[in-house]
Amino acid sequence: MKAPDECANILEVREEIDLIDREVIDALSKRFQYVIAAARFKTSEASVKAPDRFSAMLQQRREWAQEAGLNADVVEKLYRDLVNHFIEEEMKHYKSDS
Repeated sequence: MKAPDECANILEVREEIDLIDREVIDALSKRFQYVIAAARFKTSEASVKAPDRFSAMLQQRREWAQEAGLNADVVEKLYRDLVNHFIEEEMKHYKSDS
């Protein structure tokens, strides 16, 4: 990968962004696999939704975003939407396993 300041033109910048986006999507896929694995260890619908864990996770992601120089509100929204979707999917697996 090239550093942003090593890119000679917009095409190189876009190629690097595409590489990063691919890595992000691959990481999200891996994260989802762990979410589904977690359903095996859940004992109730409440434990799948885990509101306290959800809130703590969002707060941690906000802190990580700030440390990385990103907008914490944007990162929180991204994770709120993503994890709500994953919770719905985990709930389907939890219900099918119980």
